[in-house]
Amino acid sequence: MNLQENNTTHELKRTMKSRHLFMISLGGVIGSGLFLGSGYTISQAGPMGAILSYVIGGFIMFLTMLCLGELSVAMPVSGSFQTYTTKFIGPGTGFALGWLYWLGWSVTVALELLSAGQLMQRWFPDSPVWIWCAIFAIVLFSLNALSARAFGETEFWFSSIKIFAILAFIVLGGAAMFGLISLKGGQSAPFLSNFTAHGLLPHGITALLITMITVNFSFQGTELIGIAAGESEEPEKTIPRSIKQTVWRTLFFFVLAIFVLASLIPMKQAGVVESPFVVVFDSIGIPYAADIMNFVILTALLSVANSGLYAATRMLYAMSKEKMASEGLAKVNKQGVPFNALVLTIGIALLSLLSGFFAEETVFVWLLSVAGLGAQVGWISITASQIAFRRKFIREGGKVEDLKFRTPLFPILPIIGLTLNCLVLASLAFDSEQRLALYLGVPFVVSCYLIYHFKIKKNREMERGAVQELNLNENKKMII
Repeated sequence: MNLQENNTTHELKRTMKSRHLFMISLGGVIGSGLFLGSGYTISQAGPMGAILSYVIGGFIMFLTMLCLGELSVAMPVSGSFQTYTTKFIGPGTGFALGWLYWLGWSVTVALELLSAGQLMQRWFPDSPVWIWCAIFAIVLFSLNALSARAFGETEFWFSSIKIFAILAFIVLGGAAMFGLISLKGGQSAPFLSNFTAHGLLPHGITALLITMITVNFSFQGTELIGIAAGESEEPEKTIPRSIKQTVWRTLFFFVLAIFVLASLIPMKQAGVVESPFVVVFDSIGIPYAADIMNFVILTALLSVANSGLYAATRMLYAMSKEKMASEGLAKVNKQGVPFNALVLTIGIALLSLLSGFFAEETVFVWLLSVAGLGAQVGWISITASQIAFRRKFIREGGKVEDLKFRTPLFPILPIIGLTLNCLVLASLAFDSEQRLALYLGVPFVVSCYLIYHFKIKKNREMERGAVQELNLNENKKMII
């Protein structure tokens, strides 16, 4: 696919640098799952179990990103794993995955906007939530409409704020944990007492498995590196570097932050606080701790929404280029932005947002369940596509040494990654709160397959036939 701009048509532009790619992937990962949901993980799995959950989740992320690295360096396109799935697994599967992933991020944008609006009520208690939702939606839409570079630059600063907050938390919390900083109320430094008080898995292996689902979903968003690959400078250099930085730094931030949290907050208290980060900052005596963390969490929510809007728009653009969506969605403006795809995505996000106000207990819950499924299916497709790609590459006479980025220990690591990702998906059936995702996701995927085989496939075959006939007629004219 030619992604350079030419004189007659507008195409995506390669304007994003390595630092943008790295921050985009972090922007999709570091959100409310860490700042708000980490207390739940500690309360269910215990301090040691929580750390173990994040280490295992990080290992699954690491394997998945290795597979994505090989694919996106070999084929840096905005469709990313949807394009790879279509090419190496099957177009019907690629069609279903693309729409599921697009819908998932569109609904996630709505969730983040709604949560951001609710946070603003801390400072403006009399203002309606919907006004803030509208303001944030306009801002994010405008940033994405300007250019990919504008989106990347915004995401860089959004993510920088989150990273600074986490680093400050780790340093200050770690100092309080070992008695270098005094705690409020004359509390003694806990050291490692919370870890020794409950044992390895106080609620058993089942609690660990259930929290694993939540933890694994909190790591999802790193796959945005692949989607942004189509608009990055020198993808063969920037993508491997960004993937390595993202994996290790994400693990560093998450595991160390959970270690400090679990040390300072007793297990029974962790599950009942809204944000364990606020509790820790407050116990250290940081002035305006709640307001500071409210701002950081607000930034995190808008960052995820920003990344989600970008990811969904590029996925829709790529599907349009492959004749799996309306041709108009592939049109790109002078700034290199697929504007029609962006408008449709923000439109669906706003419709989903309406259900958050008027059908919160039914439609909105259903949409959120499907949203959580899209990224996990995406990770499965990444590992499966890499296995299929490498085998096809070798079968057609390619040399592994020629690949600029290679997944090591093939096929062992990709198969382990595929198996673990499938286990996470299957484990949804054992969590009553997550089970709805399977109930709704399976019919959605089946519907996509039916639409593809009875409509899209026929249209693509007819178009292919028309092109072949046109080429044949041109050849006849040349012979005459």
